[in-house]
Amino acid sequence: MLRPGVTTATKDWTISTDTFFAALARFRDALLPARTQTWLRTPRGMWTIFGAVHVMFLLLAGLLSLRGEAFSDTFIYRIWASVDFNEALVTGPSPWVYPILALIPMAIAYIFGSGPFLFIWVLMIAALNTLAVGKLTRWGKKREAIPAALWWTGFTALMAWLGFARVDGLTAPVVLIALSIGVASPFLTSFILSVATWTKVWPAAVVLALFTVVRQRVQVVLAGVLVTALVVGMALSMNALPKLLNFLLEQGDRGMQLEATFTTPWLWMSVLGLGGARMYMNQDINSMQVDGPGSEIMSVLMQPLLVAAALLVAGLVFWALHTGKRNGGADRTALLLFGALALVTAFVVFNKVGSPQFMVWLAPAVAVGLSYQWKAWRVPATMLIGVAILTFMVYPLFYDALSHNNALMAGVLTMRNLLLVVLFVWSVRQLFLMGRNPGLIPRHDHPKNDAVPASAGTPAIAGEESGSAASTSAADSLTKES
Repeated sequence: MLRPGVTTATKDWTISTDTFFAALARFRDALLPARTQTWLRTPRGMWTIFGAVHVMFLLLAGLLSLRGEAFSDTFIYRIWASVDFNEALVTGPSPWVYPILALIPMAIAYIFGSGPFLFIWVLMIAALNTLAVGKLTRWGKKREAIPAALWWTGFTALMAWLGFARVDGLTAPVVLIALSIGVASPFLTSFILSVATWTKVWPAAVVLALFTVVRQRVQVVLAGVLVTALVVGMALSMNALPKLLNFLLEQGDRGMQLEATFTTPWLWMSVLGLGGARMYMNQDINSMQVDGPGSEIMSVLMQPLLVAAALLVAGLVFWALHTGKRNGGADRTALLLFGALALVTAFVVFNKVGSPQFMVWLAPAVAVGLSYQWKAWRVPATMLIGVAILTFMVYPLFYDALSHNNALMAGVLTMRNLLLVVLFVWSVRQLFLMGRNPGLIPRHDHPKNDAVPASAGTPAIAGEESGSAASTSAADSLTKES
């Protein structure tokens, strides 16, 4: 018998991607022997690939540190730490462009002075990535999560120094750990996410998703208040309370950054020499920006656009939760993950900053999603590999050419930005499907022989055979609340 409110005919809004992923699987099978694929699905294979990637970056960081060098933004972090984060003693960006907890890892990396700063910084990120993969796979015991861990490792390798030389690389594994706990413990999840938010703002998007989907919303708020109280106490001890919110207040005067999604029209105007549009370096914040007709107005509009997009997505998550209940049941973990991806993608797409390291933000929800519902998440996983490759081409490979109006690199950046827009639309669409007909979303499945990444560097997000059986139990701590 049908439950009241459940209709017999619901339009199937899904789009089949089985043919594409079957082709990927055949390519992977031609590339990798069956024995290698089997080995990759073992804990030993997973940790070997993970270790190889991280040892490589540790060796590179060690070599640079022996020469007294750093890399990318760690040069700036090292200077800030060397003057005890006194903005009066630095030229260029102020250390207070980051939330206050970001200063802690910088201080730790400087504990032995400027020489080993980069090595210690990369070591901290490697340690957090280890904890994240350990939590995701239950230290290798949850075999169905191993392909997701390999995907995370491959994405990390492709993002390269954008994940190892920026604060974002510290927060991404922390968010992955929080999402792995998920709705099973809202207070703990919110506490971890709040710590990450006071390190780099973007995890606030995941907090909003968590608040929307769980029953115990008071616990989410209490955890956030507790962390904020600890942060205020830290600011008081540093005599830095007036600077506590500088990371928010100093963003308003920024122009449209070169790589931002909404900068694309002015990017091409600059490349084609139209309307007096130009690229220039904003020395105060160490950012390449684009100026042209209407860019100042767009810069002012971006902040309210971002807020509006976040609220609309949160509203869609709330609608999907309650409508999904009437249409057969709502999987709160799935809603948390899809909602987190949609909100974080909104934070990227509707952001006038658009730094290349922001792509790191997108990976935690996808990695946890792959471990929970592989078939439902293979599409964004594939898109993110494309985003990572295109981003790596933009920075660090050909950023100089891009900043000098190179049309080819402008095309590469445009493709990357279009992929981000498609990812945002896809994630919003998944939320719509969750509310309209939860049965259209594959549940609790995991990859079989044709779904193993090809390698750490270029994982093939290949799909299962059509109609593969779903696993009968929810994934560990990713608890489904009925």
